[in-house]
Amino acid sequence: MIRRHPVLTGIACVLIAILGLILATAVAVWHAAHTDDARRVDKADAIIVLGAAQYNGRPTNVFVGRLEQAILLYHEGRASTVIVVGGKQPGDQTTEGAAGRDYLIQKGLPSDAVVAEPVGNDTYESLQGAAGFMRSHGMHSAFLVSDPWHNLRIKRMAGDLGITPYASATWESAARSETTRLEGYARETFAYLDYRLFGGH
Repeated sequence: MIRRHPVLTGIACVLIAILGLILATAVAVWHAAHTDDARRVDKADAIIVLGAAQYNGRPTNVFVGRLEQAILLYHEGRASTVIVVGGKQPGDQTTEGAAGRDYLIQKGLPSDAVVAEPVGNDTYESLQGAAGFMRSHGMHSAFLVSDPWHNLRIKRMAGDLGITPYASATWESAARSETTRLEGYARETFAYLDYRLFGGH
C-alpha cells in the first residue's frame, strides 16, 4: 500500500478547496453578468448609475453606456429617481456624479428626477453615498447600472448597505472582445472574493 503523507494530503485538500471556491465564484460572476433583474422586477425606488471615467465633465464611452441604460430604465417607468454616483480623481475639474447628472439632463431627463452623489473613489464608497441619500428619502430598492461583470459584487455591496438591489447592466459599454471580457470576469471573481473575505472595496 502507498502511504500518503498527512501534511501533503492536507495541503492538497486545502488547494482543492481554494480552487473550488474560485471556480464557484467565477460561475456566480458569469451567471450574474447574464441576468437582468429588470426582466423580473418592474419597479424600484431608484436607479443607481455607477460612475466611470469622465474628462472635464465629458463622460467616456463606458460611462455613456451606463447612462443610456439608466435613460432606458427611466423611460420604461422603472423608477422616478436616477442617482449618479462617483467622486473625482486628482486633477479632475468635476465629479463623475455631476458629469453623469449633466449628461442625463441634456438628454431630456427632468432635473428634479436626477441626483448626483459625487462622493467616493471606489465602488463601495460611492454606494455608501447612494445608500445615505436613499435612507434620508425613504427609499429602499434600486436598479444598479454598471458593466455586466460587476453585477454580483455591486449587488452584494448594496445589500450590505441596506439597499434591496436589482442589477440591470449595459452590454453597450462592455468590452467586445472575448479576451477582454474574460479578463473582466477574472478580475471580478477575485474582487468579489476580496470583498467577501476581507471587506475590500
